[in-house]
Amino acid sequence: MAKPSSKSSARTAYVCGECGAEYSKWQGQCGECGAWNTLSQVVLEPAGASAGPPSARRSGWAGKVDPPKVTALKDVSQAAEVRVSTGIGELDRVLGGGLVEGAVVLVGGDPGIGKSTLLLQALAKMAAQLPALYVTGEESLAQVAGRAVRLDLPLDNLQALAETGIESILQHAAQAQPRLIVADSVQTLWTESLTAAPGSVSQVRESAARLVRYAKETGTAVFLVGHVTKEGGIAGPRVLEHMVDAVLYFEGESGSRFRVLRAFKNRFGAVNELGVFAMGDKGLKEVPNPSAIFLSGSSQQPGSCVMVTREGTRPLLVEVQALVDSSPLSNPRRVAVGLEQNRLAMLLAVLHRHGGVAVGDQDVFVNVVGGIRVQETAADLPVLLAVLSSLRDRPLADKTVAFGEVGLSGEIRPVPNGEERLREAATHGFRRAIVPKANVPKGGRYKDMEVVAVERLADALEQA
Repeated sequence: MAKPSSKSSARTAYVCGECGAEYSKWQGQCGECGAWNTLSQVVLEPAGASAGPPSARRSGWAGKVDPPKVTALKDVSQAAEVRVSTGIGELDRVLGGGLVEGAVVLVGGDPGIGKSTLLLQALAKMAAQLPALYVTGEESLAQVAGRAVRLDLPLDNLQALAETGIESILQHAAQAQPRLIVADSVQTLWTESLTAAPGSVSQVRESAARLVRYAKETGTAVFLVGHVTKEGGIAGPRVLEHMVDAVLYFEGESGSRFRVLRAFKNRFGAVNELGVFAMGDKGLKEVPNPSAIFLSGSSQQPGSCVMVTREGTRPLLVEVQALVDSSPLSNPRRVAVGLEQNRLAMLLAVLHRHGGVAVGDQDVFVNVVGGIRVQETAADLPVLLAVLSSLRDRPLADKTVAFGEVGLSGEIRPVPNGEERLREAATHGFRRAIVPKANVPKGGRYKDMEVVAVERLADALEQA
């Protein structure tokens, strides 16, 4: 009897493009994440084809592997993480202080935002101390070299490879033995073990898994560039974000030269860390003082309030703008850009109940200047002060800053790291701060800045 071929042992499954869940037959809704019409048919490779490391699979020998055993955590040796600077301070900040050996970092962002430019600049600076390899699947080597020349980057130690087959990439990496690999982009990679088209869910997941396995086995750091869908997430299965060590998003408004690099996941550092760059003729440049670019620099205007937010480990001065206008609609609009819209509706209800200010028949628009998304509750008090300023058409006192959380009963709650926020405001020349009472330093002043303590929303509105 003839032995069945390996193709006959391959099975077909339906994989969700959002979460990566597998099903034996097609269905309209994914039972894991609840998304509709996200299941696509893929041909999975046999279980034995992916066993062992890549080199073992190519030679047909998996080698002897020690079985895992239960170990007490106190007996596990703790080796200090060795970090290597990328040569770009803002990128080091987002990564948690530098690049860790064997780390896999996924970088996402809109087309043309600067992902390839940033990684090429980092690669050129790190190539002097680490052998590096730039793998491009979307551009030719001439295009990559032309960008490097246009950015005035040194080309002596830069090595590049135009390839999309993951087996060929790993074979070249085994010969060159780089300590840093940039794969641009992961959606173009494919493996011979699957019959699905490049860019499909199964190809993206398996190709990323091969690179992650290679990084952990050899200690090579890997950057993966990911495309972004129209919803703003990285294209491909969501399981891709769980496989990597860090997920970074490149953000920026169209027409603005400023770019923000934000960490949404980091196993080696703090999450929600922020790096700010400015796009110029010679690539991306670091912005050492990001608070200055988020402030208008002019005198206080009606509907504007400056707050001190905290992104990761760094306080930032951000301007919050509000526009309150009579609504011609029976249901007035509530629009929030850079803030959570449901929280804005809640704050307006607190303003009416405990501040005596009614905006039920007004359209309310709130915007955080500079494209920053504020996710902490310290923005509550500045938002309400900006709304009141726009409603009364009267600006706040010049050089005034505010921060604080507003409770449903009208109380002003303290926020963490109050002294660091006051220090940042004083550094930029602010002379007055409206803050929760628990965040006021002793003496009621901080350096040359007057600090006004408030306990209730009514007190804050009166001081403003």
